[in-house]
Amino acid sequence: MSAGDDARTQAATAVACHPVEVQRGGNGWYADAQQDLLALEVPVALVYNGISHAVMMATPADLEEFALGFSLSEGILAHPHECYDLEVREEARGLAVRLTISSQRLVELKARRRNLAGRTGCGLCGTEALEQAIRPIPEVTAPSLNDAAIQRALAALSDHQPLQAATGATHAAAWCDAGGRIQLTREDVGRHNALDKLIGALARRGGPSPDGFALVSSRASYEMVHKCASTGIGALVAVSAATALAVAQAQQAGLLLAGFARPGRHLIYHRPATAARAQG
Repeated sequence: MSAGDDARTQAATAVACHPVEVQRGGNGWYADAQQDLLALEVPVALVYNGISHAVMMATPADLEEFALGFSLSEGILAHPHECYDLEVREEARGLAVRLTISSQRLVELKARRRNLAGRTGCGLCGTEALEQAIRPIPEVTAPSLNDAAIQRALAALSDHQPLQAATGATHAAAWCDAGGRIQLTREDVGRHNALDKLIGALARRGGPSPDGFALVSSRASYEMVHKCASTGIGALVAVSAATALAVAQAQQAGLLLAGFARPGRHLIYHRPATAARAQG
């Protein structure tokens, strides 16, 4: 099965059909009964060694990658091999991803005492103290990136979003090579979730390559930058704008940050001195 076929299969399992009235104007309004595809959004519990740690609203596709990516981007795991087992199970009111992690990581997780329910909205729900809101960000090595590569990836993004094409309700996170060719894409109703799914997919393939970059269909918030830097991604391109804190964090981490990516135009918010503008 090709990558495109696999993506379409995943998308097919993440939608529901619902009757709607299409209201059309012109010479008076009239209703047209049709069937519409809706993106599924279900509670997903992340359970570590039998302890429920977070409940997220997510699209029920690529959940193993989601759980692994979340664990890495949140610092619950430092390396993928610290997850010994991972299983998705149906529960009475949703889905549960049950992970078995190293005893040392479980001790550290218990010490954090965090309840991260409702993550898709603000990304900080359940944080107990102000010092937990903005965590230290690691340094990364930004790749040299040319403008043509950004535009090439942007132009191809819609072709890699079957769930968005079907429903119009999801975000995407894509991994692109140095030339702007999209290698992997993951979708979800939540922008954070889509990026975590991509991070998990990359981790299963040995991690992000140093010359590639992530492209997201959303804005570049603080947490999107932090998730990238925490998992070794040195460049992030966003379709929408960056926040001031995201730019500050990119500067601190040495991450190349671009945004407001539109056909023929994008903004470079931060390009580290070590990441020269590539030619071509």
